[in-house]
Amino acid sequence: MAEFLITLLKIFIVFGAVLGAMAYMTYFERKVLARMQARIGPNRVGPWGLLQPVADGVKLLTKESPIPANADKWVYLLAPVLVFVPALLVWAVIPFGPGFTAFGERISQSIANINVALLYVLAMTSVGVYGIVMAGWASNNKYALLGGLRSSAQVVSYEVTLGISLIGAIMLAGSMNLGDIVEAQRGTWFGFLPRWFVLPQLLGFALYLISAVAETNRAPFDLPEAESELVAGFHVEYGGFGFAMFFLGEYISMLAVSALASAVFLGGYLGPTIPFVPAALTGVFWFAAKMAIFIFFYYWLRATLPRFRYDQLISLCWKVMLPLALLNILVTAIVKLLV
Repeated sequence: MAEFLITLLKIFIVFGAVLGAMAYMTYFERKVLARMQARIGPNRVGPWGLLQPVADGVKLLTKESPIPANADKWVYLLAPVLVFVPALLVWAVIPFGPGFTAFGERISQSIANINVALLYVLAMTSVGVYGIVMAGWASNNKYALLGGLRSSAQVVSYEVTLGISLIGAIMLAGSMNLGDIVEAQRGTWFGFLPRWFVLPQLLGFALYLISAVAETNRAPFDLPEAESELVAGFHVEYGGFGFAMFFLGEYISMLAVSALASAVFLGGYLGPTIPFVPAALTGVFWFAAKMAIFIFFYYWLRATLPRFRYDQLISLCWKVMLPLALLNILVTAIVKLLV
């Protein structure tokens, strides 16, 4: 019974923190983009505009959500759920710290600790594309359908390189458990460099970054919702709560791939100890700080790069990134065998 209650408490804490972080990601995105474009950004709702995400949430939840007359109703309603729920379920296996002992019990700082955590994460992220394709088809709108078709080809393509880019780190750690992968990065290279996998897996890390941006449909790979070409793409017929779920799913996916990159390549919760701060909280701090770097990288790309053409997007994946990802595995295997 105690184990069940602890798991339930973890679910509330993790999911609450993720949803809260997602809300303020939108605020910081607007602020960062505004600074990069010499604007002010949100500054009206609350001090320094800090209540803007609350106002946006109230607006979205109180807006009408009409269903198009010729839409396939049940598929139309199910699509946002299939984008939002898998993005949230990824967080079940993310380790936020080394764990701690309380009341004589050892408590891990993840909701679930499974041996195939990486495989689970990839499975959950791949389910989201079904929601996008279903939304494009069920809306009975040509722009939505084009957005769904683009997304299916884009995500299926970049899922391959995303998965393969992680294999080098799996080979170095000898496990698919995210906790084991983080612990394998404890210590130093050559006595002074952190033993993070980003150093021996620099190519895999770069491929992962590009694939993650494409997987989450973010600029410059936001072809499924290209406003200048498809009005709004796959969610053009959604408003109110349906649109809010697509919006939530996209930002939670950004957080999830940032958390995965932090755990697999940057040592996750490992970092220097902070005086008078428990190791469990120190781990959460370093994990969040590393994630924040990736989130800023997303915003920087959006402010800097123009959107790719669709043929360029697919060619980059199959002609450049896939051969490099396979080469990375080959080199990693040879070095591991020799060293």
